[in-house]
Amino acid sequence: MAWLRKRREEPKVDLTSMVDVVFLLLIFFMISTTFVANPGLTIKLPESGAKRSASEPKEVKVYLSAAGEISLGDQRVTLAELRQRLQGYGSEGAQMTFVLYADAQSRHGRVVELMDAARAAGFAKLAIATEPKEEQ
Repeated sequence: MAWLRKRREEPKVDLTSMVDVVFLLLIFFMISTTFVANPGLTIKLPESGAKRSASEPKEVKVYLSAAGEISLGDQRVTLAELRQRLQGYGSEGAQMTFVLYADAQSRHGRVVELMDAARAAGFAKLAIATEPKEEQ
């Protein structure tokens, strides 16, 4: 007479609750993370009492540090490279806004050079980024 053996089930680990916890942690960190707009340059913007305007959908962001370093978006460039890249926008530059994030301690002459480069490339709108003035 043959005896039927019971098949033993292998133990299983239910990972559903762990996946839920990891997913909630992911959501928490995504929401609580702040995104820095300055790409690797330390820039302290000057303060202004003027009201903040809405950001344009198409804008070119140029950063100028106190030491005179220039970044176009998140890439460091020289003034000559900046002029060349701005020329690359062509006629599309007339509809875009050139936003200059210049450090409060940067040289005025350097700021004017960047503004001239934008104007020569055909940018019609120019904005200079500032921090809101703290009320005392």
